[in-house]
Amino acid sequence: MYGTMLRHRQPGAGRMPARKPARRGASRMVAKPPVSARLSKLGMSLLKKLGGLLLLAALGAGSYFLGLRLMPYADQPIADVKLEGHLSYVSSQAVLDRIAPFRQASFFSVDLAGIRSELESMSWIAKAEVRRVWPDRLVVHLEEQLPIARWGDEALLSNQGEAFAPSEVSHYEHLPQLAGPPQAQEKVMQQYHVLNQMLRPLGFSIARLELRERGSWYVTTTQGIELLLGRDHLLAKMRRFSAIYERALKEQNANIARIDLRYANGLAVAWREPVAPTAGADPAAVH
Repeated sequence: MYGTMLRHRQPGAGRMPARKPARRGASRMVAKPPVSARLSKLGMSLLKKLGGLLLLAALGAGSYFLGLRLMPYADQPIADVKLEGHLSYVSSQAVLDRIAPFRQASFFSVDLAGIRSELESMSWIAKAEVRRVWPDRLVVHLEEQLPIARWGDEALLSNQGEAFAPSEVSHYEHLPQLAGPPQAQEKVMQQYHVLNQMLRPLGFSIARLELRERGSWYVTTTQGIELLLGRDHLLAKMRRFSAIYERALKEQNANIARIDLRYANGLAVAWREPVAPTAGADPAAVH
């Protein structure tokens, strides 16, 4: 007889256990290279950097020593000086004489700042610029002072308002004379331009303009007429003078010695010779 054996099997028995699903966001674990490999790679990187630095140092040293060898050939004595700029008041030879001591230096060692300072110490030189031109030349560009007036009795005044004192001031007596306290030359020059422009339509020009210590202004025209302006409201006073002059004084200008404009609403006239009163005008005061 054949027998049959029946066994009770538990549910799920004999099956392979199911894998649990991997959690989302988890990363795989990667094996790191050995420490010796990492150290070897770091060493190669350092060697490359060190090699680059050594190469740069070698190139720099080579350039330095090459420069030392070539310097005697490149650093030549100054053989030529070229002057640029129009010179009217100072001679080229006078400029070259001032530069001569500096030419003992070589091309690279010459003192450009010293040359500029030396040239600008000359009375007639307003500005100097100096540059090298290889292999052995200096180029010097000069700007002269442009005198527009005398400053006091011993100096001239440039168009930039700078006072300078050449030895031949007496040769410029044809220029108007400006005077004032120390360091006031620019202010006086500006006032000169304004007043001279207002006087020109009347046929006058300024021979002398003075700013006195207390701030009062005095004008002398080329015709010899003195104008006393006081300290304040100069433009208003000049407009008043212009109107009154055209109306009442123009015909007698040759006999006017002085006009005092320091009044609020008029002016006073001092005559060279007494004159008879005219219609509508008081010879002593005009309003």
